[in-house]
Amino acid sequence: MPYCEVDRYADGDKWEGVRLFYRRYGRGATKVLLIIGLAGTHDSWGPQIKGLTGSLEPADDEPTRPDEEAGAGAAGAAEAAPADGDDAGGDGGIEVCCFDNRGVGRSSVPPNKSYYSTEIMAKDALSLMDHLGWKKAHVFGHSMGAMISCKLAAIAPHRLCSLALLNVTGGGFQCFPKVDGQMLSLAFRFLRAKTPEERALVDLETHYTKEYLDETVGSSTRRMILYQEYVKGISSTGMQSNCGFEGQINACWTHKMTTKELDTIRSAGFLISVIHGRYDIIAQLCHAKRLAERLLPAARMVELHGAHLVSHERPDEEFPENGYMRVGMELQTKLLIMRYLGNNVKNALMDLIKASKSAMKPEEWSAQPENVSETGALISTGPITVTMRTDEGANAANAAVAVYNLLGKLQLSFLYLIGVIVMGFEHMRNIVKVMKPVRVAAIES
Repeated sequence: MPYCEVDRYADGDKWEGVRLFYRRYGRGATKVLLIIGLAGTHDSWGPQIKGLTGSLEPADDEPTRPDEEAGAGAAGAAEAAPADGDDAGGDGGIEVCCFDNRGVGRSSVPPNKSYYSTEIMAKDALSLMDHLGWKKAHVFGHSMGAMISCKLAAIAPHRLCSLALLNVTGGGFQCFPKVDGQMLSLAFRFLRAKTPEERALVDLETHYTKEYLDETVGSSTRRMILYQEYVKGISSTGMQSNCGFEGQINACWTHKMTTKELDTIRSAGFLISVIHGRYDIIAQLCHAKRLAERLLPAARMVELHGAHLVSHERPDEEFPENGYMRVGMELQTKLLIMRYLGNNVKNALMDLIKASKSAMKPEEWSAQPENVSETGALISTGPITVTMRTDEGANAANAAVAVYNLLGKLQLSFLYLIGVIVMGFEHMRNIVKVMKPVRVAAIES
């Protein structure tokens, strides 16, 4: 099995190694590293692997291949390649690598949550690239994996050809999902799920839109088909350990991108796609848009019809005629409004790879007036609208945003407090049940 040791940690008197389980698919000079999110395993990238390489069969298991050893591996080839790191003289194929993050799947599970952070896990990904002999790669991350990808881009921007952030959000309070009755119910059921069947039911409602799950496929529904797949997948890899889950939660909660780190990413020279499902109830769309704004002009915001696993909802199908993707990005005095046609994550990723290979300028990437991408995924339906704000208007808007953020934090804190009280009440009730004396009926002799 392909494993890569990326780190070591102290466990009492001895040191243990952290090993990542990984898989490679396809062959080619273009390298793509896929980083999965919270509690997910490498095979969650199935639709993207299929879309990028055309196959779901692992290429091979050995850590290096003859084509990499020749010329001192991919690193040597990359030195003579164009700026984006893709070999212009190669076969035009794509090689993809995906892996299980520490704490989940077949990878190591360090015992303490201090061994988990997005920066530590970004260094894991960087060590895996070194292990593979990849000097540069297109890095695509989903959810927590997108947070890790951001850290990787800030730590080693010279190792990236491009960056795609799917359903990304920030750390701390931004990790809180949209708070409503549905989410509170899902959170309660998630924490109580003890079997693959219980976990699968919660995951489906969390990851997909209801309309997608209710669609009929033959004599069944997508919900039933996906339910069986989820149960099978969770059963094969096992339920994530409490230690691994708590560690990855800690990584999300403590994640933070500083202004300096974002400046490093924005000025690194590679192109960025921020891709998000407008019905995502886990990673809120507003946080992704704000990140895209802060990464302008290198970033393009792509809003798709879907939920948290937007990469799985019709990855190769066109969106109905009555639908479209609308992208809104605001930076200082500019409001850029563009529309996208198609609901195809694969197209968005291929757009990013092709634009990187053609050395497209960031300004052209983030705003392409009256232009259609090669894959047909992007169309600007009209001239870019630009609005100007007065200083007074800008100050009022900033004040409103500050008040809104404060209220959001207070609401989340209140809900967290209520949750703690409810959990404490349930705990005390269980204690009372155990301590309650049992009545014994008298037996007449």
